[in-house]
Amino acid sequence: HATPGYRIKSHVHPDEMDKSKNECVLLPNFRLPTHIHSRSANAKWLTEIAHKNPIWIHTKDAARLGVENGDLLKITTPIGWFVDKVWVTEAIKPGVVACSHHIGRWRRQQDAGNRLMTNTVDIKNMGDGKWKMETVKGIEPWKSKDPDTNRVWWRDGGVHQNITHAANPDPISGAHCWLQKVSISVPEPGEKYGDVYVDTNKSFEHFKKWNAWAKDRETHPDGLRRPLWMGRPLTPQKNQFYLKK
Repeated sequence: HATPGYRIKSHVHPDEMDKSKNECVLLPNFRLPTHIHSRSANAKWLTEIAHKNPIWIHTKDAARLGVENGDLLKITTPIGWFVDKVWVTEAIKPGVVACSHHIGRWRRQQDAGNRLMTNTVDIKNMGDGKWKMETVKGIEPWKSKDPDTNRVWWRDGGVHQNITHAANPDPISGAHCWLQKVSISVPEPGEKYGDVYVDTNKSFEHFKKWNAWAKDRETHPDGLRRPLWMGRPLTPQKNQFYLKK
């Protein structure tokens, strides 16, 4: 091989998936050709082209669950869940679902900010670290110095998913492992499109479990978190690269 390959039995290995519980892999960070992460949300023409992030699901998985294009599906992660519409396609592998992370921006009613691709939401503190977010209204046209803002025709700003992702710090690099082990199901009565729920206590416990897998200080060459020569944007001061005793 021209480049080295590695076979790692990770948290999303097929052996880790219980098909009887409809467990599968969520690919939450796949790219659309029209956006740059969520940083292009102010680009009105790009937003007009792509402003929804349905759940990609293979035809076989959709048939097993009894869902069709536009039906609702609930994605449950180790720390929460969200409800989104499905897009049935053979352009994804069976046993894998995907939801683009470019889309799903939100703002509360009192917040200013981007209006081209943010739903207005209500955030409820349910106590004991549990939070729920519900969509109050979608995208709406408005008058401004730019006449195009009054021509906005789309109403759907997608679904937020990021806060339902458990933090998976890689034991070696410390980087976040984006792929999520999830279960998929039809929403319960009362669970609506755009609903998001997260348990922050579970989130912290999940992080501590992964963090415990990190190597001891003695296994790090020269006591470094990362090699000093490894390029990265917004590099911190050198003293931050060293593990403290």
